[in-house]
Amino acid sequence: MQLPDNISIVAQSPGLEPEKIEVVVTLPTFKRPEHLLKTLASLEAQQTRRRFAVIVMENEAERRDGAAAALELFAGGKIPGLLIIAHDRGNCNAYNAGWRTALAVFPRFSSLVVIDDDEIADPNWLENLCATREAFGVDFVGGPQIPIFARKEHQSFASHPVFRPHYSQTGPVPILYSSGNLLIGRNVLEAMPFPFLDLAFNFMGGGDSDFIDRSVRRGFRLAWCAEAPVYETVPERRVEASWIRARALRNGVISSLIERRKHAGGAFGRTKTTLKSLALLAASPARGAVAALKSGSLSIGAYPIYIGLGRVLADFGYSNEQYRQPEKN
Repeated sequence: MQLPDNISIVAQSPGLEPEKIEVVVTLPTFKRPEHLLKTLASLEAQQTRRRFAVIVMENEAERRDGAAAALELFAGGKIPGLLIIAHDRGNCNAYNAGWRTALAVFPRFSSLVVIDDDEIADPNWLENLCATREAFGVDFVGGPQIPIFARKEHQSFASHPVFRPHYSQTGPVPILYSSGNLLIGRNVLEAMPFPFLDLAFNFMGGGDSDFIDRSVRRGFRLAWCAEAPVYETVPERRVEASWIRARALRNGVISSLIERRKHAGGAFGRTKTTLKSLALLAASPARGAVAALKSGSLSIGAYPIYIGLGRVLADFGYSNEQYRQPEKN
């Protein structure tokens, strides 16, 4: 087993038999030790006969609070798998470290699954993701991230596009947008170049969307599993207007960057992206007004406007790197 110097193994569960592992669950963590334990408890409670292992990627290489919290679970064998340090900071670096470790350590796994350290998995989550992959013969499976708000009066935000799942029914889909609840076939990781997630998105987010988009263009197929939810704990700051506005602008920037890369090398590719962004921005007030009337929410109505604005701002070099200050994210 050969890993690069920027990945360190802190603990490996005793008796782990890597060659018998069918599914690897990767779990990046950064300054959320208490919730990390809740996430791990939900993985321990999975109802499946599939042999799976967990890789926790601690991305806080100095204090390592997450690694300290989870250490005994791995060292004592309660959680099968590995606890590693991803020394290079950033969202994309953490994912890349975990996925690379999975390929290096577990020679026969068929699916890699991703969950974040602010999420709790449904007991049938892992089984339903894998079963959906088998049923539809696809290479990726996404699932809903159901928001759980700190205060009940904030539950109305669940219908906002920032929090609402993209699909409602199980079956093949044209695109997926998030790695917060995602299954990836080993065949995808073996075919796609490393680093899997482009470091240009390291502190902005969107590296997962870009990776999925590039994979689709290589011919890999996608599905959605409505029966494989994770429950995402939403802190109060994420219902503030400033956070929602920043996230919407960021989503617009990511959309523009991914589209620009898709057309790179083609005739007038960047011009086409810019014209589309301008058209979306021009149409956004009308679209926003319709959305506001239907939902009764000015915040939902403003969302397409911020998306269009973010796309246009991307042409001027604007990027909202929300992950650089995780305490504000």
